[in-house]
Amino acid sequence: MTSAPQRKRMIAVGAICSATIFRVENIPPLPAKVLPTERYQLVDGMAVSAAFAFSRLGGCAQVWSRIGDDWLGKMARQGLVDEGFDVAGVHVVPGAATSQVAVIVDKRGDRLVVPFHDPNADPSAVWLPLQEVEHADFVHCETRWVEGAEAALRAARAHNVPCMVDGEVAPIETLQRLVPLADYAVFSDAGLAIYAGCHDVEAALLKVGPVHRGHVGASCGAKGYSWYENGRVRHVEAPNVEVVDTLAAGDVFHGAFALALLEGKEIEQAARFACVAASLKCTHFGGRMGCPTRAEVENFLARFDAPSDRPG
Repeated sequence: MTSAPQRKRMIAVGAICSATIFRVENIPPLPAKVLPTERYQLVDGMAVSAAFAFSRLGGCAQVWSRIGDDWLGKMARQGLVDEGFDVAGVHVVPGAATSQVAVIVDKRGDRLVVPFHDPNADPSAVWLPLQEVEHADFVHCETRWVEGAEAALRAARAHNVPCMVDGEVAPIETLQRLVPLADYAVFSDAGLAIYAGCHDVEAALLKVGPVHRGHVGASCGAKGYSWYENGRVRHVEAPNVEVVDTLAAGDVFHGAFALALLEGKEIEQAARFACVAASLKCTHFGGRMGCPTRAEVENFLARFDAPSDRPG
């Protein structure tokens, strides 16, 4: 009897926060008060959302992060446990406040995000179980905890484990510190603009791509995914969907992209898979909880036929 293939394992490093998502008809100009039509409470964060997508689509993921020793931290840890997350890499920082975020999503799926991360929390990453990296198949890091991300990325390089940085909007110093360490630098279009110093995605990729040691790309929301390859910019379109909530779509893209790469897909096929996963997420309210199943992505892919590239 043939045993089932072992699920790919990813370690995701970043911030954990207690999130409240409100859905409203419109976000009015200030000053204003608006009543939501829906509310969702969950444990969130870019690394958490990427790990959730990676697992939901067929992998297995662990989150390395920090929480405060307050009641929100206790609730966040228990929430992750209830969802089946491995919390062995979730560290309690004495005297720190657990991160929080309030998100307002309007009827077009656009959002206003207000995060709070305790500036006085000890950023040390000395407690990270870095010896576990050699047993992982992939390491994914975001920029909200730069010390942890740097330590994990360096450990991944030391053990020849492929690693990715989510190049989201962050101080240029943070991006310059982390991006060169990654095999896969997968930016948002806004994050790429900060790193490259220009707002045109194609020009930015042509500037960054030749000097980066690995893959460089940008997830551009409804416009799909663009990346640098052999002196030119290639592109995969995102499918047209009815957008309800774009929160965590980029994180779902990262998780799906990492899993597809580990499964042996070429960049174009991995990008197409991730674009579909992220787009389908946008059709559901609730942030990362709208991530589709593997069957939903594959069924959509069977019908999805979009241009795969364009001249650089």
